[in-house]
Amino acid sequence: MSGPGERADVSAEERGWRGSRAVPGAANPEAQSGPGEPHGELERAAEGLPGAVLFDMDGLLVDSEPVWTIAEAEVSAELGGVFTAEIKAAMLGRGVVTAVPIMLDMLGGEAATADPVTVGARLVARTAELFAEPGRLAFMPGAVTLLNRLVRAGVPTALVSSSYRPLMAAVLDLVESELGPDQFTVTVAGDEVTRAKPEPDAYQAALARLGRGPAECVVLEDSEAGARAGLAAGCPTVLVPSLHYSEGRSPYPLPPALRDVTVVPGLIGITPALLGTLTTTAPAPVAPGAAR
Repeated sequence: MSGPGERADVSAEERGWRGSRAVPGAANPEAQSGPGEPHGELERAAEGLPGAVLFDMDGLLVDSEPVWTIAEAEVSAELGGVFTAEIKAAMLGRGVVTAVPIMLDMLGGEAATADPVTVGARLVARTAELFAEPGRLAFMPGAVTLLNRLVRAGVPTALVSSSYRPLMAAVLDLVESELGPDQFTVTVAGDEVTRAKPEPDAYQAALARLGRGPAECVVLEDSEAGARAGLAAGCPTVLVPSLHYSEGRSPYPLPPALRDVTVVPGLIGITPALLGTLTTTAPAPVAPGAAR
């Protein structure tokens, strides 16, 4: 069953769990517990739970990529170009600073000579207007259920996005209005780090604020750029490729750089214990769909 505000256009049947175990980093021995909870890490490890779970935002927590696409198409039209699925795929998961030059280059013509800073500001402003429209944003299937399970299990969570803070604020308002306050332990926006995804800066910042080592935390992403960032930060990474599956293509063709990610078609059926099997703290595998 979908949680509050979640899209309900998929079956509630639990999805399969496939892919390789991704533990490309070593745990930080200086980050064994959070402030005020000296035994929390040991308890989570004993229960097979991850040290923390780090959520991407656009296309993973909320179904906002179609909203971005509206803004991207409008801005492209203003520049005399046509926004295509190929441009969307190339931009997906990247920060505005890196995504906009890609868009302008692929649009060609007069757009190729446009100022990326000006275009980026216009794109963010238009997206913010769309985000603010009532009913425009909805949770991705399974996102609310998984977040609720993590919070109840005492697993710290982070929201880590390439989107700028004003856009993240709109999503956090939605989260608070439907789920209550303090659902995320920490949040990191794309304009708060030097380098956007696929660089690891945002996830590294979240890990530092959480006081956790990378190998004990799981990153949840919907884009290849985001998955690369999670792996580069040293975290086991789960890829839920929203664009790929929305186009009805399966299985997902992983490039060599992402051979260590675990690929799933959706968040439905993913549990804290199942995510725990990807970390170095997990004692044993847990069957898909195991309730906690």
